[in-house]
Order: sequence, then C-alpha cells, then structure tokens
Amino acid sequence: MKLINFNWQQLILGLGCLLLMIACKSFYPTTNSDVKPLKVGTDPTFVPFEIQTASGNLEGFDIDLMNALAQPTAGLSFAVQFESLPFDGMISTLQAKRVDAAISGITITAERLKTIAFSRPYFKAGLAIAVRKDNQNIKDFKSLQGKKIAVQIGSTGADFAKTIPNAKISTFNSGPEFFQDLLNGNVDAVVSDAFATLYAIKNGKLKGIKVVADLLTQEYYGIATPKNSPYLDAINKGIATLLSNGTYKQIYQKWFNAEPPQLPDSWP
Repeated sequence: MKLINFNWQQLILGLGCLLLMIACKSFYPTTNSDVKPLKVGTDPTFVPFEIQTASGNLEGFDIDLMNALAQPTAGLSFAVQFESLPFDGMISTLQAKRVDAAISGITITAERLKTIAFSRPYFKAGLAIAVRKDNQNIKDFKSLQGKKIAVQIGSTGADFAKTIPNAKISTFNSGPEFFQDLLNGNVDAVVSDAFATLYAIKNGKLKGIKVVADLLTQEYYGIATPKNSPYLDAINKGIATLLSNGTYKQIYQKWFNAEPPQLPDSWP
C-alpha cells in the first residue's frame, strides 16, 4: 500500500515540475538556440576574409563580422550557419533562395543588383595587379595589354580583365590556383582583390609575388541576400551598430592592423 501511495506522489510531483517548466519557457524570451539558423553562404578560399583551418573551422574578417552581427548587442537575434560554396555559385544560390545570405568579399555592382540585393557597404576594397617579383615589364594597366592574365571566375577582376586590350584571360575557381599558375610562369599577371593579395604576401603565403601600381578600381563589399529578403533591414541596422559601437573597428584592426576607412551609408 505504501508503494502505491509513493508512486502517486511521484507522478503528481513530476506533473508539477513539467507545468513549471512550460510556464518558465513561455515567460522568458526566446534565445538564439531556439531561432531558426540563418544560412550564410561563403567561399573559404578567400583569405583573409574567409579561411578554413586544419580542424575544419571557419575564421576570417567576414566570419568575425557575421558572427558579431548575430549577437544581441548588434540588435539581431539569430544563429549563423555557414555553408561553403564556390564563389561563382553564390549568385545563383541566392536567387534560388537555398541560402538566406552570402558573405565572401562580394562586390556590390549594378549588374548584380538586377538579380539579388545587398546590404549597405561593409568594406572598401579594390583590384590590384600581382606579378612575379622578377617581372620588370608590367607596371600599370597599360602594360597589361596583350598579356596573359589570370582571374577568379565570377569576380569583378574577371570583368575588369575583359577591358584589357588583346589580353589572354584564364579563369580559375580560387586564388591559390591562379597564384600558383603565376608562379609557374603560365600567366604574366593576376588581377584580384588588393587586400587579399597583400595579406597573403605579408604573411608569407605568396613568396615570389609582388603588387604593382595603385588600385585599379574602388569597390565596396556588401552582404548579399535574395531579393525582398526579410533579413536585409536587420542586417543593415546591425552593420550600423557595429560601426558605431567600435566592434567593426576592432575586427578590422585584428585582420589588417590599420584604421578602417569611412564607409558610405549606401551604394552607389
């Protein structure tokens, strides 16, 4: 008889605890772990913006920025789920809405704005010419005429190379591939992002390569989303918050050891 009474008491106690847990969950606000993850496409070969470590983790300027945007202090409340994508597949993946956003040093252009949307600019960039250290012939845009030029497929560097008279253009999927072709002597020059190239040279990843002349272009990177994205307004407000509270400056200095330039509120 005592055993039966004891079981009833345990059942009543268990139901009471369950009701208390339900009440607490409804009272407190939802946390990031309860929110549907924001799927963000990125190309982990674009150093130092995206880097995949030996353990498989992602790091880099863009990764730090996106993770900072996901913090409540930035005014947002979502968990970020990164998905590795080839750069030339970013636009089509966004159009198909297989990801919610993409960040990978994606330059805001009028052509891209026809099919996808962009956040306010989050990085001021530009294209540069890279050659082998022993090359004394290529010094500026004019000296690229008729030369063999390597670029990343789908990039603004690829678009720019098309304007070089009589240039023989080779396209590659990633930076490591076209820089290796440059070192091997298969191409005369590479046209690519200046910051990524300079960072790789500074850190000893591109021995035997130098950057010549000034920036060929002035560009701005934006976080890309599908058209009419429900997240775009929140992302823009988050970027503004990071710019104003000093978080953006900290991330910029961490990766480039320099003061960040002023960024416009919108593009163009």
